[in-house]
Amino acid sequence: MSDSPSTAHGTHDHADDPRNAEILINVNGRLVPRGEAVVSVFDAGFVLGDGVWEGLRVSAGHPTFLEQHLDRLWEGAAAIALDIGRSRTELAAEIYKTLRANGMDDGVHVRLMVTRGPKSTPYQDPRMSAGPATLVIIAEHKDPLPATVERGLSLFTVHVRRAQPDTLDAKINSHSKLNDITACIQAYTAGADEALMLDPHGFVATCNSTHFFIVRGEEVWTSTGMYGLAGITRANVLRICSRAGIPARERSFSLTEVYSADEAFVTGTFAGLVPVHTVDGRRIGTGRRGPMVERLQQLYRDLVRADVAGRRAP
Repeated sequence: MSDSPSTAHGTHDHADDPRNAEILINVNGRLVPRGEAVVSVFDAGFVLGDGVWEGLRVSAGHPTFLEQHLDRLWEGAAAIALDIGRSRTELAAEIYKTLRANGMDDGVHVRLMVTRGPKSTPYQDPRMSAGPATLVIIAEHKDPLPATVERGLSLFTVHVRRAQPDTLDAKINSHSKLNDITACIQAYTAGADEALMLDPHGFVATCNSTHFFIVRGEEVWTSTGMYGLAGITRANVLRICSRAGIPARERSFSLTEVYSADEAFVTGTFAGLVPVHTVDGRRIGTGRRGPMVERLQQLYRDLVRADVAGRRAP
């Protein structure tokens, strides 16, 4: 890892890695140098944000929780009537091909993107698509900063709300992320690391790029999930809570219950579990990583190791 300054704020904080300048990127099955990795200006992803994507973490040479990520990708594609044009087996093989070509085993983050492909003219109607789906796989050497995982983040509650599913269904991990981007802008302009977003009724929903949890007493709370993406790490945290006998609730709760929580944390594929030390300038608990977050971080690391143990690359 380079000792250069981090290139972002929030859970995606990472040090620049010079190896990323030389990576090969998979564009429709072709491995090309980073500087030559391009798609058409007529591509539906560029013209309209018309596509779905997944972020994956690599451990011991394997994408973790791959089946769950592919399930979500296929679900989103079905929702927008997008034909991925490849089987799950073929797509997994392309991920592994990209990792092998770059000599990657650990400390790697993958962005897998599928768009509706090139259009015959820049117009929103999917029937104007002129070709098959476009597949791009970017694998980078990228690790979360230890300080982020240990000390945590500050959040700011933004005015940008999560939409009702009949307006913009957050269950679709689409290329169109303006709702989250505008929330992110408001948060970092206010001096925070990430945005805390409310649902249409004023209850806590999620963050702009992660899922949000609080700890009250011995219980772990997260939102109902009605207004957020079906988070893979979120679901896995609920699973490890169940296995460890930790009461975990999916429920509606307000900012009042956040401010008085004992601990808080966010979850995401890139950094796993990250503590939250302040929300809206108010210290949560002691303002340090608490015992529940430490315990869950270890349980999650154990789950990752179990997931990749015995896997075989296609």
